[in-house]
This record gives sequence, C-alpha cells and structure tokens, in this order.
Amino acid sequence: MKKLYEKSEIWFAVIWIIIYVVSLSMADDYSKSLGFQRIITAPLCVILTLVIFVWIRKNDLSEKYGLILFKGNLKNYLYFLPLILIMSVNLWNGVTMNMSAGESALYVLSMLCVGFLEEVIFRGFLFKAMCKTNIKRAIIVSSVTFGIGHIVNLLNGRDFVPTLLQVCYAVALGFLFTIIFYKGKSLLPCIVTHSVVNSLSTFGAEGSQTYQMAISAVLCVISVAYTLWILRAEKNKEENRFISEY
Repeated sequence: MKKLYEKSEIWFAVIWIIIYVVSLSMADDYSKSLGFQRIITAPLCVILTLVIFVWIRKNDLSEKYGLILFKGNLKNYLYFLPLILIMSVNLWNGVTMNMSAGESALYVLSMLCVGFLEEVIFRGFLFKAMCKTNIKRAIIVSSVTFGIGHIVNLLNGRDFVPTLLQVCYAVALGFLFTIIFYKGKSLLPCIVTHSVVNSLSTFGAEGSQTYQMAISAVLCVISVAYTLWILRAEKNKEENRFISEY
C-alpha cells in the first residue's frame, strides 16, 4: 500500500474505490445466497475499516485525512444542527423493523463502517489527491463520484427510481461533506452523519415514490443551503481576519 501511495495518490484512491465497490457488492450477493442479510458484508466492512484506519495511523496521516477533532468555528457551521436534521431523515415516515434482530444488528454494524470507509475513500483519499492541482475540480469530482457510486445498488436488486433519487441527493450530500472537510479540516462530522443516516435506514418505514422524491428534494435543498451558508460564513471570517491584520 505504501509504495502505491507514494507513487500516485490518485491511483491509490481509485484502486481503493474499486476494491470497496466490488468487494461489498460480492459480499452482499453471497450474504443473500446464504439467506442471511449482511452475514458476509458486515465482517468484510469491519476488516476494511481496520485496515484503512491502522494504515492511516501507522503512516501519521490522521491529520491529512481528517481523523482529528474539528478545527472550525462551530458558529459558522450552525453548530451542526442541519447535520442532525439530515441524520434523522430515514425516520421521518415512521419507525419499523425491516429485518430480523440479527440482520438488523449486522446491517447497523456494516453501515457504521460504510460511513467511515466512504468518507475516508472519497473525501479523504480522492479529494486530497486531487486538491493538490485544482481544488474546485477536486470538490466536484469527489462529490459526483460519490453520488454516482450508488448506482451499484442497481446490481444489488434495488429499483431504478429509488436508486436514481439516491444518486441525486448523494451528490448534494457529497458536496456538503467535502466543503465541511475542506473548511473544518476534520472528517469526523461527515463520518458520524453518514454512518447514522445509513444505520437508521434499516428502521425507517418506506414511503411511496412521491414521498421518496419529496425527501430527496428536501435533502438536496438542505445540503445546498447549508453548504452556501458555510462558504459565506467562512468567507466573512477570512475577510474580517484580513481587515484586522491590515
């Protein structure tokens, strides 16, 4: 891993994206064939999480990839209240048990790991590799690839329309998470939000297609509005700092 990383951080990120997408898709398929959801996927997610976490810590890259405490001004981020709202989105239509207790436990475990893996791979590895040359392009690519990556859910049996809606709001959320990481230097708020959203999906009551479209639109609006607020607040802070210095 170290040699590939030192040779090309972009290819390092791309290879990890491929490993993540392919291995989890295969694990989901094997789990279904065994008749127990996530029985293979959950242990695999834990292994991948530990491998990446240990590698980052071993190579003193925790600060680079945001595995540190948040460094921004919480007031500029509305004390993360919009993130708390986003975390609860899967429960807005009610609470139910969509799986057995055992399957639910494995699902939550895997989703907690997925939140970490996707944020570190897309917001950490890919974004950090690209922002060296062009920050705007890095933000766009990190956000869009994160959203498009959810198309793989079609291969796992999900319907087309819900998957398309998921791609749309995932791009918006990806953009928000990238800005939070870029401005606040910490990936932890993104990891926590991502993990909670995914985990609570197993307890959420599924709504009609119209309801899903409405929720997707709301998530997009919240994400875009919150992103613009952060950018404006950070810009004002930088301008005030410039004025005070001169």
